[in-house]
This record gives sequence, C-alpha cells and structure tokens, in this order.
Amino acid sequence: MLSEGKQLATATAEEGRKTGANRRTFLKGLGGAAAGAVAVAQASKAMANNGWGWTTDTPDSALMVDMYRKMLRSREWEDAIKEAFLAGNDGLYGAFHMYIGEEAVAVGAMAALNDDDYIASTHRGHGHLIAKGGDLNKMSAEMFFKSTGYNKGFGGSMHLTDVSKGILGMNGILGPQYLIAAGAAYGAKVRGTKQVAVAFGGDGSTGQGWYYSGLRNAANYKLPMIYVIENNGYQISIPFEKVSPIKDLADYAVGLHIPSEVVDGMDVLAVYNVMKRAVERARAGEGPTLIEAKTYRFMDHSGLAGAKPGVLGAFGLPYRADAEVRAWIAKDPIPRHRNFLIANGDLTEEQATQIENEVKQEVADSLEFARQSPYSADDAALEHVYASGKVAASQFIA
Repeated sequence: MLSEGKQLATATAEEGRKTGANRRTFLKGLGGAAAGAVAVAQASKAMANNGWGWTTDTPDSALMVDMYRKMLRSREWEDAIKEAFLAGNDGLYGAFHMYIGEEAVAVGAMAALNDDDYIASTHRGHGHLIAKGGDLNKMSAEMFFKSTGYNKGFGGSMHLTDVSKGILGMNGILGPQYLIAAGAAYGAKVRGTKQVAVAFGGDGSTGQGWYYSGLRNAANYKLPMIYVIENNGYQISIPFEKVSPIKDLADYAVGLHIPSEVVDGMDVLAVYNVMKRAVERARAGEGPTLIEAKTYRFMDHSGLAGAKPGVLGAFGLPYRADAEVRAWIAKDPIPRHRNFLIANGDLTEEQATQIENEVKQEVADSLEFARQSPYSADDAALEHVYASGKVAASQFIA
C-alpha cells in the first residue's frame, strides 16, 4: 500500500501528464507538494518518537502565513544590514551577531506566546525582537546609531530591545537571561497573571552558573518558565561535541525532573508545537520546560568573516567545512515553510512572492529611514542615567 506522500506524488505525476505541464514546472510543483504531504503523513510518527515532529493539528492558516512573513522579515533585515556593512557606505561599525539560519526557532517559539508574555534574549537577539513584533524602522535606526533607534543610538546590535513588548533586554553577557526570566516568571506566579517567561540561549550559555541557578529555582518554585536552547553546533568556533559530554543538552533537565524536548530547529511548525505544549504546562501551574532546538547559523559567530555580497552563508572559515554549511543551508527553514504553505493550500506561488516583495520593500524603507534620521545630540548620553523626583513603578513590578 502506498504511503500518503507516494499517493500524492503519483497523483501529481498523472495530473502533470494530463495537463501537459513542462518538466521543470511539474518537478517544482511535485517537490513542494510531495514534501508537504510527507511532512503531514509523518507527523504522528515523529510525535510518538521524541518530539521532533509536530502534532497532528496544524495552526490556523493565518498564523502559519504570519510565521512565514516574520521569518522573511528577520532574514531580509539581517541580510540588508550585512550588505550595508560590506558596502562600507554608511559608516556602520560595532558588533553584529547574525541570526540567519535560526529564524524558525524565534518565530515558532514566539507564535505560541501572548503579547504580554516575557522573553529574555541574547547577544544574537535580532530575530527574537522581530518575532515579537519589533519595529524595523527603529531597529535599523539603532544599527545606524541614530536618535530614532530603539535605544536612541546608544545600544547598537546587542541591545536592540523593546520593553513594551515584554522583552527584558538583549544581553551581551552569556547566561544572565536565565535568572532575569526566572525573576519575571516568579513575579507572574505571585501576581497570578498566567504569564510565562522564556529565556533564549545558545548551547554555550548552558555552561554558565546563571543557567543552572535559574533552572534549579524554576524547578524548585515550579515557575511558569521555558528555557529555549538554540543549539547551533558551535560555541564561537569550538564544535559542540568538543565541549559537551552529552548529545542532547535537553538531558540536563533530567536531574531536576523538568520535562524536556529536543526539536528540529529548522522546522518552524515543530518548534511552535513543542513550545505550545510547554506554554500550556506553564500556564497550568505545572512548572518549567526545557526545549533544545537543533539549528545552525549560516554566518560566522560575529561580524562578516567569510561573508560576500549577495551570498547566503559564510564560507572559508577555518573551524567548519564549507560542505557542512551547504548541507544546513539545504535545510533552510524559510523555503521549507514556503513549500509547505503552498502544498497545504495556505498560499499560492503568487501570494508567497507578493509577501516576499512586501518584506523586501519594508526592509529597504527601514534602512532609508535610518539614513535620513538624525544622530543624538552629544549631551544626550547624560539623559536617562539619573532619576529625580517621583518615578513611576515599572510595569513589571506594578
């Protein structure tokens, strides 16, 4: 008996012969349709194994399309900033940790949250902000160190944040986000608001004391907290297997009796579904969950080593093989989700292309907004440093 995927492939082939479709068009359609069908057919099997797949229920169409748009916004924005750095015409400088390749983790995770839920981010936080609804104009202006940026030009790449969206800051230090998120989760539990707090961190952050302290206290107090470990295989340039005695970082949760899941971080729907389960546990008062997303950064750890204009991925780096980079690019979460949406009938080719063009224009407009914006005055650095008079309580402790 043919599997669901093979049945669809056979039916598609027959349809192609009937309509006289050319070979290139037919194969393109077959690839997307078959891929989508196989994904659906294997969902329950994957779910029964170790959580790498998604549940048998997919999100509604509008949410899945929104995921696609947000992944595109993250990719296109970072790529545009990369191109501006390489061109050298805008005087850009400073640290720049690209999230390119990892977009499915941020977008899939954030899609399962409410607007008032908290997140604590990392030095590689652009994708988290965009997935939480960040303003591209303010992001671009901050990268250009302009007064219209999120931090009025004083934060730069590693401190792009929006407190109004429940983001408790990006962090250039490795690991403190776990304690910050644990504190927010504790506050939510005391107030009984049913909010959850999510800490994002790379595989390297799990070697820090803050990680264990936050995890232990989250278990001890059954906090509504979720750990999302973005395991991209490298700690700067050191391969994961050289610094970790275990294959899955999710196993670190076992000793504290914290539920954990390992998920394909290149599949936005897989991430969404494991995150949804974790969020439901947290809101029900059942405590924290640890999620390890296996993903990959296509660019270097920081900066533009190996990057070239118009090229996806950083090549020629001494610590990883170019073939490895190409193998992960072949798993790119954005075309993967695009193919699924078209195969599933949520988008047509034309609609997907329209979204891509809209996002490209939005990104281009944001860079132009940044270029036209003024720099902060010299004495602006003295603002927001001291408080005088009556100070309103923060929304996080009100």
